[in-house]
Amino acid sequence: MAQISKSSNTFLKALAKNNNREWFAEHKSEFKEYEAAAKLFFQAVLEKLNTTDDIEAYKMMRIYRDVRFSKDKTPYKARFAGSFKRSSERLRGGYFLNLEPGNCAVGGGFYGPSPVDLLRIRKEFELDASEINEILADKNFKKVFPNGIQGEGVKTSPKGFDKNNEAIELIRKKQFYVMKSFTDAEMTSEEFVDEVVNVFVTLRPFFDYMSEVLTTNLNGESILDD
Repeated sequence: MAQISKSSNTFLKALAKNNNREWFAEHKSEFKEYEAAAKLFFQAVLEKLNTTDDIEAYKMMRIYRDVRFSKDKTPYKARFAGSFKRSSERLRGGYFLNLEPGNCAVGGGFYGPSPVDLLRIRKEFELDASEINEILADKNFKKVFPNGIQGEGVKTSPKGFDKNNEAIELIRKKQFYVMKSFTDAEMTSEEFVDEVVNVFVTLRPFFDYMSEVLTTNLNGESILDD
């Protein structure tokens, strides 16, 4: 049974308090043990998720922090995190899982859409935001993701868009993702694999809608080569 152990959480908390190379070197074997368990957890999520979606693979992020251009010079990220990639250009959106004491989050979306994709999304919202608003207003979607679509955005309106458009709060965004938080107790429970998959399943209407938008033009015609 794939499960995040309480001892794994204890290790990550200790790493956060002792975020230096000397401490990490002394506890490298423990890290490898917990990293292997986290990989088994991600694999279990992948297998269950593939019964409802078409997932190509998962990728775990490295624990080592790139400090070259960061104000935070601590060398490690005290968490196990990763993403799940959908299998084709017809299936847009990426699932994300962050296993971190006090900051466990499950969700996904579009974190860095290309300029072409970003313009297409904004144009769709400008033309007709009724479908995305219906998805966001769904009772179960709101229960799982009470904060709605998150992400950075411009302060007023993007160039060429009317700041008075009724969908301007969506149009001004540069990222489009949703997240659900979990407590440490929930993260280390036996049911957490299923909870993660349930969150991902709740994302599907959002992903299906955005996939259709990003694979068609404003007339609804496919832009993909058949």
